[in-house]
Amino acid sequence: MRPRSILVASLVAVLLCAGVAAPVAAQGTSTVDGTQRQTSTAAATDDACGFPVELTDASGETLRLEERPERVTTTNPSAAQTMWEIGGREQVVGVTRYASYLEGAESRTDVSAEFGVSIEEVQGTQPDLVLVPNSTDSEQLADLRRVGLPVFHLPRAHTIEDIADKTTTIGRLTGNCEGAAETNEWMNERVEESRLSTDDDDRPTILYPLGSGYVAAGDTFIDEMLSVAGAENVAARNHTGYPQLSDEVVLQLDPEYLLITDRDTDIVDEEPYSLTTAGRENNTIHVAVQWVNQPAPRSVVYTVENVSAQLHADRTTEDAATATPTTTASATEGGDDGSNGTATSDETPGFGPVVAVIALIATALIARARVGGRE
Repeated sequence: MRPRSILVASLVAVLLCAGVAAPVAAQGTSTVDGTQRQTSTAAATDDACGFPVELTDASGETLRLEERPERVTTTNPSAAQTMWEIGGREQVVGVTRYASYLEGAESRTDVSAEFGVSIEEVQGTQPDLVLVPNSTDSEQLADLRRVGLPVFHLPRAHTIEDIADKTTTIGRLTGNCEGAAETNEWMNERVEESRLSTDDDDRPTILYPLGSGYVAAGDTFIDEMLSVAGAENVAARNHTGYPQLSDEVVLQLDPEYLLITDRDTDIVDEEPYSLTTAGRENNTIHVAVQWVNQPAPRSVVYTVENVSAQLHADRTTEDAATATPTTTASATEGGDDGSNGTATSDETPGFGPVVAVIALIATALIARARVGGRE
């Protein structure tokens, strides 16, 4: 198995929900209709965003916070991205290496370990709240709780609606309800615009290979993003989650396009993908890895708009210009992959220009890839 394929396949186990290196807009800034909507949003959320708050997490445990947490540690990059997006950046004191592309992340404690996170490093951040991804194994989750940390175990996102719900939950737990509502409003409006602009009768087929035969199939937020962008994910016809498909099945599915991230630029030349229509015609859609693999609002918008613009390149230049361009950077010293996504929109609620750096995942995680839990 090629090293690159192993690394990409390991994404099946750890769905990188990362953030971005960019300036953060002031919390409360309206992103859709201006001051009038901002005021009504604040009025609707302020009353319901007080403390104490008590919520039940994905593992069935109830967490009670007596006051707004001033020190939040995130053990997955999507939660970090969400905190940056909703105006909670200054509360974050700990992140993983996979959130290193967030502006200012270098000043936070890196709580990463060889696998998952370091319990000692998380403890050392003295958190009032620890946001933990659904992909965290039960043993590490138990270890975090055993040392008395205030843990909230986030649910897995199957749909864009799930991502909105998770954003709302993070906003509620951290006292950023207004920012979460504005972020979701922005995301949902952009998603709806993309949905309305696609033609249900003309959906090119697409496949997102993760490496080593793994693909993103049905019942995943990736599948929904591809659908909203106007494509048919061929892996979703008979599969769910992140299955490993044989070469024969891939050839039978015969996608017209391959979704390629900056990690996978040569996969189109590998069998069986090179033998599909996409491979023969060199039909690839490029999206930076942090967007397509991370269930967070900005990831949704950037992936949907990039895929839609590239699939329907024959549309007007104005339509194509609404998508955020993605580029690729060379690998950085130490084995980290360089990833660069450039954002220019001024109407987004949390980020401006983006420079992303995604660290590679340990190859030993490939065994967990069969589970399909990706945060």
